[in-house]
Amino acid sequence: MYKSVYKIIELVGTSETSWEEAARNAVETATASLHDLRVVEVTKLDMHIEGGKIVAYRARLNVSFRYDPKEALDYRILAEEE
Repeated sequence: MYKSVYKIIELVGTSETSWEEAARNAVETATASLHDLRVVEVTKLDMHIEGGKIVAYRARLNVSFRYDPKEALDYRILAEEE
């Protein structure tokens, strides 16, 4: 039987042009350090306004990726060594 465990984290992406770009920016940035991303759920969209004008679109995301207990242990060991 195949078993998997996934970790879910919350990210917020920003963009000056659109919510879609804000979400894309968050996912593309996350893929640089997280491995095996699986599902992204957009949980909230909002905008930052200054002087009555939209200056930033923000997308809040739940991002899931495969959790590797061995890799998590390796990170803890490295953190303790620093």
